[in-house]
Amino acid sequence: MKFLDQAKIFIRSGGGGAGCISFRREKYVEFGGPDGGDGGHGGNVYAEVEPGLNTLIDYRYQQHFKAGRGVHGMGRDRTGASGEDVVLKVPVGTQIFEEDHETLIADLTEEGQRVLLAEGGNGGWGNARFKSSTNQAPRKANPGGPHEERWIWLQLKLIADAGLVGLPNAGKSTFLASVSAARPKIADYPFTTLHPNLGVVRAGIDSFVLADIPGLIEGAHEGVGLGIRFLGHVERCRVLLHLVSALEEDVAAAYRTVRHELEEYGAGLEGKTEIVALNKCDALGEEEIADKLAALEAACGAAPYRLSAATGEGKMDIVYKLNTISRQLRDEEREAGKEPVKGWSP
Repeated sequence: MKFLDQAKIFIRSGGGGAGCISFRREKYVEFGGPDGGDGGHGGNVYAEVEPGLNTLIDYRYQQHFKAGRGVHGMGRDRTGASGEDVVLKVPVGTQIFEEDHETLIADLTEEGQRVLLAEGGNGGWGNARFKSSTNQAPRKANPGGPHEERWIWLQLKLIADAGLVGLPNAGKSTFLASVSAARPKIADYPFTTLHPNLGVVRAGIDSFVLADIPGLIEGAHEGVGLGIRFLGHVERCRVLLHLVSALEEDVAAAYRTVRHELEEYGAGLEGKTEIVALNKCDALGEEEIADKLAALEAACGAAPYRLSAATGEGKMDIVYKLNTISRQLRDEEREAGKEPVKGWSP
């Protein structure tokens, strides 16, 4: 299935049915009185989180969604049928914005969560509703209420416990494949990963969800490269794993490039707990590895992990560390009275 993380769609609720002007007419009943029924309620437009979805690809092929109109009222006090609702099925983590792509309407973070996007018009009253002691034969009925329509944006931000960041070709996809059942595309050239990937990582009896996004390059926060479209997918992560390739000539500069992009992007990414690892250590000798570990430690201010996603060296140490931090932060959220973000879980 192709991955799509944002879509612009048009929604319209149903207008209400008009009330009916009618009078009872039967043999031997000279003055039967009003019997016009009410119009039906127009259909609503909802967005609902559907378990198992992880992309908005369905909204690439259909962009217009219109609820049914309420049926007009009829004689003999018959009420018109309500219009059929439209329910937009979206993945966990979907945010819904107004057409300006800035005003947030809803943030759907739990399975089964539903939000009303456009309310259908009320059904109009038939003339039977207007009968009174002073007006026994009203010739009045209400039209149905109007519909609502607008363009909205659907934007998906994957929900994961930990996120992978780094320059292109830092080995992020290889690491994800080595610690989970995810099978992202892996190749020896930059921008192999063109869309985010999720994997469930086992850490003993525990597990957590790890997200891999396309590599970041200088200027990503301004729209350069692929990173800007996908930085939002790690906004909800509790901890970041920052991979730096040992094949970089200047590992400190590589680290600072990604950190600068996280800080410029904002949204709290710069303040998230970070684990730094020097990846692809199997490709260098011990002396070179020692020099680059020292340079990377000077840049990030903490001892980086030594890692080889290809051979498995150091990967489980990192897995257990990510799991520990994720659990601690989740517990702190609960103690603070903040309900942890719930997403797809194994």
